[in-house]
Amino acid sequence: MSSSSASTPPSSGSSSKAERGVDPILRNALRYTISPREYQLLHQYLLSRAPSAVKKRAPPPRRYDAIVSKGKGTGGGKGGDDFNAAAVRASLRLAVVTMSGLKAWEVITTKLFARRTVQKTQQRLPVWKSPNVRLTCSLSFILLFHRLLRRFFTRLRESLLTPDAKGFRRRNPRVAKSLTSRLAPAIGSSLAGFFLAVSSGDQLRVTIALYFFTQTLEFSYNYLEELGYFRNRPSWFGSWMLMPLSCGQLLHAFVFDRDCFPASYGRFVLDNSPEYIQERPDAYPMDLQWPGTFDIVDSLAHISKARWLPFTSPILFPNSETLPRSLTAIAPITSPAHPAIKNLSCALLHPNDPSCMRTYLSYWIKAFPKIARLFTLVLTALSIPRYKTFLASPMSATNNLAKSILRMSLFICGSIGTSWGSICLFQHTFPRSFLPTQRWFLGGFLGGMWAFVQRKQGRGNALYSTRMSIDSLWKVGIKRGWWKSVKNGDVLLFVASLAAANIIYELKPKSVNSGVVGRALGVLRGEGLVDRATLMPGEEERTKERDE
Repeated sequence: MSSSSASTPPSSGSSSKAERGVDPILRNALRYTISPREYQLLHQYLLSRAPSAVKKRAPPPRRYDAIVSKGKGTGGGKGGDDFNAAAVRASLRLAVVTMSGLKAWEVITTKLFARRTVQKTQQRLPVWKSPNVRLTCSLSFILLFHRLLRRFFTRLRESLLTPDAKGFRRRNPRVAKSLTSRLAPAIGSSLAGFFLAVSSGDQLRVTIALYFFTQTLEFSYNYLEELGYFRNRPSWFGSWMLMPLSCGQLLHAFVFDRDCFPASYGRFVLDNSPEYIQERPDAYPMDLQWPGTFDIVDSLAHISKARWLPFTSPILFPNSETLPRSLTAIAPITSPAHPAIKNLSCALLHPNDPSCMRTYLSYWIKAFPKIARLFTLVLTALSIPRYKTFLASPMSATNNLAKSILRMSLFICGSIGTSWGSICLFQHTFPRSFLPTQRWFLGGFLGGMWAFVQRKQGRGNALYSTRMSIDSLWKVGIKRGWWKSVKNGDVLLFVASLAAANIIYELKPKSVNSGVVGRALGVLRGEGLVDRATLMPGEEERTKERDE
């Protein structure tokens, strides 16, 4: 009895002395690095199984909780300090994950795909000018200040709704009405989106802003649909209707403003355009020049601006000037062209066959198997995470996968082939002076109509093409003087889109039908990886209470 009572006080005294001996900087570093609950899980699954030397140095969970809880700020209360620490922890972890991912991608692209000559010409930038560092800081600041601003506006709203703030509400009715609105925290927290300006103003920042903008447009449509709009819409109405407009604009920009066109999209189109893009023959002498793919496209642009020149065959008229001087680069293709061809564009696109319809059918025969093989690999790889569906119902899942591959292949092959084939179609249908350059938009529009075959599963493709088209159209407008460039316009667009998405997520969470964006908004709000659109009503209320 006496020995037990004599041994207890020294243990308690030594523990409190150890806690008092912890440096405040170290205590704050621990609190902003790992929470007591996370440390308990770490201790349970990792530290408890570590070597004895590590066990002795690692404090038990209760002692760690006492260490990090001691000295917390009292200004905002214990809960406020915990919330701020959790926000900083989430921001730091996002920074680590983002920086690690960017470094890994940089290593992959520079070591595996880039040439050694390119690596030598690259210059090392200072840390504060590094695009990876700036993007990492931008995303982490957005997360941190979005949570802090949401907490601030939520508490400000609660304080202004109390009876003690009645005088302020009476003196400042408009300001009070704005700050006490249900949407005040959603709009106020969106001001964190201005930290997107920390990242370098390159194409990636524009892509982020456009992605959030198009997603917000989709959420707005879903919100209006839940309110009862679009009730009597026809069965064919859907997001696929964006594809013809996007394809028309992109094809026109590809021909006349290629510097405002996404390069990867253009390479994909040209690589899958057999029968229309003439490659260098194997027997062609190496010392003679052959027009490249972009030379062919530039020549088509010149032909359309010249109101679609007719074709004069050098075989029938060897002593005549059959090509303008500005088009002599395509002479290796058009000189041996079939004499029965009447239009110069046809002689450039399919010089060996005078029949436009037969060329179009030959395109399908050559292009469709290649595109089908490509999307078989891609869609099969993307279906691996859904392996449980294949195990539960293999025949049905395989059938659905085959339908998806077929629809996607038909859409891509039909879109590219129809866009090229429409050039010949318009040559035989329209007069030469009728819409000479606008025909490219009409041709892309017809090609985009193939999205109808994928109208039930092609929303992602439609939004992707829309984003590229908006970006391309904006650059074309600046180039041609239709409108002026707005400094940091992508940042303003991102802030407005983030505010709209927050408002819709607050009013109708189910309208945010994207699991990725829904979870991202949950993380920004401090709710964790929770998509409120998938929660039951009771769970949603508990999530709101925890957030407040």
